[in-house]
Amino acid sequence: MTGERIIELDKLSVYQNENLILANVNLTITKGEFLYLIGKTGSGKSSLLKTIYAELPIRVGIARVAGYNLRMMRIKDVPFLRRKLGIVFQDFQLLMDRSVNENLYFVMRATGWKDRRQMQKKLLEVLAKVNLGNKGIKMPHQLSGGEQQRVAIARALVNDPEVILADEPTGNLDPESSEGIISLLMDISKTGRAVVVATHNYTFFDKYPARTVMCEQGKVVPY
Repeated sequence: MTGERIIELDKLSVYQNENLILANVNLTITKGEFLYLIGKTGSGKSSLLKTIYAELPIRVGIARVAGYNLRMMRIKDVPFLRRKLGIVFQDFQLLMDRSVNENLYFVMRATGWKDRRQMQKKLLEVLAKVNLGNKGIKMPHQLSGGEQQRVAIARALVNDPEVILADEPTGNLDPESSEGIISLLMDISKTGRAVVVATHNYTFFDKYPARTVMCEQGKVVPY
C-alpha cells in the first residue's frame, strides 16, 4: 500500500558526538516512494541515514521509522528495527572470503533464519530480483563492481524490508553500472518499499526523476 507514512522526521536534530550536523529536519517518506538525498560530501547525508537506522542517537526532535519511535526505542529493539530496513553502502561490504550464496546465507543466519529450504527459496528469489540468478557460486572478486553492488542489494532484500537506505550506492561504479543500480532501486520502490538514495551524482535525475531533498548549510531543504 502506498501513501502510508513509513518515515517521519519532525523537528529532528542530527548529532555526531557533540557536533550538530543538521537542525530542524522535517521530512515524511511514504511506502513505495523513491527519494534522492543530495548534497556535497560532508553535508550530513550519511549522518541522516545513520540516524534513521539508529546508529546515531536522537537528542532533539522525533523520528518514527517503520513503526518505531527511535527516540524512545530501547537498545534491544534496534535489531528488530534493522530487520525492517535494508542498508546498501558505497563499498559493498561483502565478505570477500565466501561466495555470493554464502554472503546471503550469513545474513539470514545472523537474523534468525533456520529452515534451510526457506533460506534456499529466498536466496533464489533475491538473486533473481537483481538479475544475478546464475552468479551464486561466484566469489565477490570474480564479479564486476556493478554486480557486487547488486549482491549487496540482494542482501538488503533478504528480510523483505519496508525501507531501503542506500548511501552513495554508485560512488565506486562506472556510469553504465551506476544507471543499472538506480534503475534497480527504482523498480524495488515500485514493490511498495520506500527507497532513499543518498548521492552527489545528479546525472540520474533526468532519466530517473524522483522527489529530491538536499542537505545544505545544516538544513534539509527541497531541491
